[in-house]
Amino acid sequence: MTLRTPLCMASAAAIIAASAAHAETITIATVNNGDMIRMQGYTDDFTAKTGHEVEWVTLEENVLRQRVTTDITTKGGSFDIMTIGMYETPIWGANEWLVPLDDLSAEYDVDDILPAMAGGLSHDGTLYAAPFYGESSMVMYRTDLMEKAGLEMPDAPTWDFIREAAAAMTDRDNEINGICLRGKAGWGEGGAFITAMSNSFGARWFDMDWNAQFDTEAWANTLNFFKGMMDESGPSGYATNGFNENLNLFNQGKCGMWIDATVAASFVTGDGSTVADSVGFALAPDNGLGKRSNWLWAWALAIPAGTQKEAAAKQFIEWATSKEYIELVAANEGWANVPPGARTSLYENPEYQKVPFAQMTLDSILSADPNNSTVEPSPYVGIQFAAIPEFAGIATEVSQEFSAAYAGQQTVEEALEKAQAITNEAMEAAGYR
Repeated sequence: MTLRTPLCMASAAAIIAASAAHAETITIATVNNGDMIRMQGYTDDFTAKTGHEVEWVTLEENVLRQRVTTDITTKGGSFDIMTIGMYETPIWGANEWLVPLDDLSAEYDVDDILPAMAGGLSHDGTLYAAPFYGESSMVMYRTDLMEKAGLEMPDAPTWDFIREAAAAMTDRDNEINGICLRGKAGWGEGGAFITAMSNSFGARWFDMDWNAQFDTEAWANTLNFFKGMMDESGPSGYATNGFNENLNLFNQGKCGMWIDATVAASFVTGDGSTVADSVGFALAPDNGLGKRSNWLWAWALAIPAGTQKEAAAKQFIEWATSKEYIELVAANEGWANVPPGARTSLYENPEYQKVPFAQMTLDSILSADPNNSTVEPSPYVGIQFAAIPEFAGIATEVSQEFSAAYAGQQTVEEALEKAQAITNEAMEAAGYR
């Protein structure tokens, strides 16, 4: 025994040394949204389980999109994991710029991912990014201000009702804006909102021959309605407000209504909100044309091809998007604060079903159809974007023209004329026309 004990100790030491040798430091680029900030607070749990350390690069949404796109197209190698979404994933997967996630563990239960999310994060049936959270968009509103205005929010409101309610709730003397919406330039910021909204007005980006459609009555109606309502009842400077700016305004009690990502529900009803006890939820508005103005999105984690730390990156993705991570957050912060919209099992959980916005979030996600998002036929897949590589660049420029119109720097008509020219010129150069 005395001869064997040192051998056993040496063997154990070798195993520990081997484990330490395989420990990596992975670099993750992510967006500065609340759920991602929360995830960073739990990184010690991942490190304790795997030995891997994590370095975070946390960026504002528009900056994140620019940085990760530049890095992956130039093979920069700055990141081992990127936070991307339903627009980038299928395109980058098709280009073989991402590591396929086709070998995740049985315990991870990839089949539990909501079909809408798995479908949007796949190419040819292969998953290329795992959803950290999924979302649609919906109306979040102040129940006390709605009651004071003598109105009752329908479960499925129209845009006309929203505008009427916004005007009725606006109280400039007390710094209460009837409605807060994104006007910030950026294809995934104000561009995403106005595109989803335009679907309910009968607009589309392209006809079936890839001709731009900004010279239509439907787009004029969309922009004029948006600007008219926001000038009447929105905050000053709304042309530069995005998700986080509007979240802060709502939580400070300065918005009667906010139409935005369903993921915001946990923040407007949480400890950081001054109006948490008086928030109601409804489906995103429509115009009776058969299309609501809600989008479909997932912030997801993907591994760029060429990383030297693929195994560690996959371990992190399995940890961060797992059922166990959801339970970890629930145990520490309550079920209302877990990442929503990604897993079927979450919506089957009796504890989560008690969360006041859970069912409305699921209903919004299930009602969004990226394959059939417009009133008239369109040649693209996507609700708040068109799933073609050129879209991000075109839509960023178009959204800048729209924001300039919101700010009064040009007319709606001028913005739409420029959008038409920008889009057709880019599509011709890309060989679509």
